[in-house]
Amino acid sequence: MRLTTATLALVAAVLAAPAVQAADYVIDTARAHASINFRIKHLGFSWLTGRFDKFNGTFTFDEAKPEASSVKVEIDPSSINTNHAERDNHLRGKDFLDTSAFPKASFESTSVKLDGDKAKITGNLTLHGVTKEVTIDATRIAGGPDPWGNHREGFTGTTTLRLKDFGINFDLGPASEVVELGLEVEGVRQ
Repeated sequence: MRLTTATLALVAAVLAAPAVQAADYVIDTARAHASINFRIKHLGFSWLTGRFDKFNGTFTFDEAKPEASSVKVEIDPSSINTNHAERDNHLRGKDFLDTSAFPKASFESTSVKLDGDKAKITGNLTLHGVTKEVTIDATRIAGGPDPWGNHREGFTGTTTLRLKDFGINFDLGPASEVVELGLEVEGVRQ
């Protein structure tokens, strides 16, 4: 078999190419490219929506081995924002988040299972001093270079939480026991 110079160059390039590996990302909260949003039924009549304005986190993503991926996020619960100051102060108080006693909430993944672009991210959520396992249904939106020479990965996700599971027992009626979380995450590779 006779090898041409072009074939030898191609083989050398393939052998020299770095293997795709897990990469570490910082969630881009500084430029508002990520958000933690929520909604809960207001007494069963309508949806009350809000967000947490202050949080930070990191994730590791390995497209070749998604099960090796991980996520870690810290949230400042006092940054809750429903666009109504009086309600936000009540939510920060002892009836709900009790942010003076519990100034931090966090999530740390324990497993990631990927099926195509869909994932189940299971981990421990600590909120109101209580740690419970939750699963986030996530979707990879896209990954690639940005105009500034960085590499970004983007995901969206949802999960639901029962307030009583986290020791939040303020009675809003049965229609208002479950909070739906919506997560938008864009990370910059480090």
